[in-house]
Amino acid sequence: MIHTYSIAGMHCRSCVERLTNALRSIDGVTSAHVTLEPPQARVEMARHVPTETLDKAVRAAGDYRLSEAVSGATSVEDSVQPKESLFPLFLIVGYIAGTVALIAIADGDRSWHTMMRHFMAGFFLVFSFFKLLDLRGFADAYRTYDVLVRAWSWWASVYPFIELALGIAYLVNFNPLLTNLTTLVLMLLGAVGVFKALLNKQAIRCACLGTALNLPMTTITLVEDLGMAAMAAIMLLTL
Repeated sequence: MIHTYSIAGMHCRSCVERLTNALRSIDGVTSAHVTLEPPQARVEMARHVPTETLDKAVRAAGDYRLSEAVSGATSVEDSVQPKESLFPLFLIVGYIAGTVALIAIADGDRSWHTMMRHFMAGFFLVFSFFKLLDLRGFADAYRTYDVLVRAWSWWASVYPFIELALGIAYLVNFNPLLTNLTTLVLMLLGAVGVFKALLNKQAIRCACLGTALNLPMTTITLVEDLGMAAMAAIMLLTL
């Protein structure tokens, strides 16, 4: 017998692999095919396995939920899934840039160096915030393309805190040499992973804003990393 179930909480291919293994390990399940779009599992059983048993297995694998798929209907989890769009990224960057401009007007300090530092502070603080909303989900998505995470899996869980620290460092102007050098290295390494993903035409979610927003991996992501690296390099040259 074959049954199809809806699954909520998946973000990337790592989730698909994790859930596939979890379902296949259940006694009575002969095969399981999990897909990200749509987020569901097609399970073949040698005998009837209660939905509660399947749900318990996927919950043990992470922050996932399994339920009976209703033909012709959309589940609550699917209806609230954010659509893939770059608009939130442009909006957030615009808000940060606007805030920087208002601070410059209010303080009377309109030097490009100060404005650039404030922008980088806002960038890292806001982007780390979105990553920390769902640290595990971010880590799963980040593992699909980042070069450092593939070498050290723990780096995915540490990275949002590094961004938070950099945001604070830029805000208080702490050790500009160390702060900009760290940013330059991290952004260039991040760009390598993004470039490889784009080169391989991987259809994956960009993890730059965590999992709260559904951002596609595009050249905009590469420009984002290289742009931050360029600003860090400029600030290093002008110290």
